[in-house]
Amino acid sequence: MNTNTAHALSVPSWWGVAASLLLVALAAGIAYRQQLRLTRELLIAAARAGVQLIAVGAVLLLLFRHTGLPGGLAWVALMIVVAGQVAGRRGAGLPHSVWAATIGVAFGSVLTLGVLLVLRVISTEARVVVPVGGMIVSGAMQATGVALRRVREDAVAARPQVEARLCLGLPAAEAFLPYRRSALRTALVPVVDSTKVVGLISLPGAMTGLILAGVDPLVAIRYQIVVMYMLLAAAALAALAAARIAEQWLFDDAQRLVAVAAG
Repeated sequence: MNTNTAHALSVPSWWGVAASLLLVALAAGIAYRQQLRLTRELLIAAARAGVQLIAVGAVLLLLFRHTGLPGGLAWVALMIVVAGQVAGRRGAGLPHSVWAATIGVAFGSVLTLGVLLVLRVISTEARVVVPVGGMIVSGAMQATGVALRRVREDAVAARPQVEARLCLGLPAAEAFLPYRRSALRTALVPVVDSTKVVGLISLPGAMTGLILAGVDPLVAIRYQIVVMYMLLAAAALAALAAARIAEQWLFDDAQRLVAVAAG
């Protein structure tokens, strides 16, 4: 993108980026004056975000120019691994929580992105696959983290009820079924709610970006509809897969509920 195009699209200059640090200083000042003990963490987070985004931008520039679709898919795979680590920490205390999270995120992301590519809903260009894949992985990660956290909480709080159901002769899957459903419902409520009010309360990122790029709003809306639908699918698939896998590792070969550390 040349300078004239960037100016036409109202893209901030590097001076504008530097000037936006005043907003970080404002937030840090509030945290300091209110004695929130977050000032250092806030400044580190802001600095880290800037460095990470610049580094990622440089890598993506090379990726888009030289690697094509294989490089884009490899980048999505890397995002899945990182997302699995993050979501797995939400379920810390569950057996193999990171593995359950990674498999869940991978299942939801690969299936959702695969459908979009096979049906040619999106282009196979790396510059399309990477950002769309990032949105899918992010949505899957959030749903997976919430689901695993709820599974862990119920495995601790509802242990007497689960063991009572096991004593009645129910298999492990049926004994834990009400709590799996509760975890899935909790994981999906945020994405369902955001889908209900999309466009009414806020203009989502994909639509906003396209409008800022000068795309007709009705064209941007088509893209945003696809984004919302893919996020619903990715969240549901990832949360279900992660919850089912975590549930299997909650019980030993004798179908006894294993000890789970409280978070």
